[in-house]
Amino acid sequence: MIKAVIFDFGGVLAEEGFREGLKVIAIKNGLGPEEFFKTAEEMIYETGYLTGMTDEKKYWKALREKTGIKGSDKELREEILKRFVLRTEMLEYIKKIKADGFITAILSDQTDWLDEINGKTPFYHSFDYVFNSFKIKKGKRDPSVFRDVCSSMELKPEEVVFVDDNVGHIRRASGEGLNTILFTNADDFAKEMNKCSILLI
Repeated sequence: MIKAVIFDFGGVLAEEGFREGLKVIAIKNGLGPEEFFKTAEEMIYETGYLTGMTDEKKYWKALREKTGIKGSDKELREEILKRFVLRTEMLEYIKKIKADGFITAILSDQTDWLDEINGKTPFYHSFDYVFNSFKIKKGKRDPSVFRDVCSSMELKPEEVVFVDDNVGHIRRASGEGLNTILFTNADDFAKEMNKCSILLI
């Protein structure tokens, strides 16, 4: 029986600010958006910023050295953070899920930026748990993170639905025994939740 729903942040609860912001940074610096995004994504893992092993300053320094981009840390951060726009329809669905007695959680490969976004447009209060790779020191590329968060919520993997827009994360979560929904849009998400006997429409 399903007892909890875990949501990814960027691309599910909010617009995908990291990817879209990096594309804008690439274009401003005359770089190929897709190639730059791949580099920036790898660097956030390699530097350890994603898992809280280093700080933002070191991440941007490493990315500048690797790609030659210009701009202050503040300017670069702002290009990303302003694009994480919360999806009100998803927050409405989450209210309904909570009202129906299910546990709600976030599992995000995010940095300390997640707290900053919440500070500007609060959303943590809609969730029972917030698991952020920066704080738990582990990202979704490590399959064991999915069992870790289930244990933290005192639930078995089969009692949890995990929602993400990243196929790789979905595959790893499924491999650890969680029920999964690959997110494409809010309407399809609601239909998939109905199949899990969590009625939203």
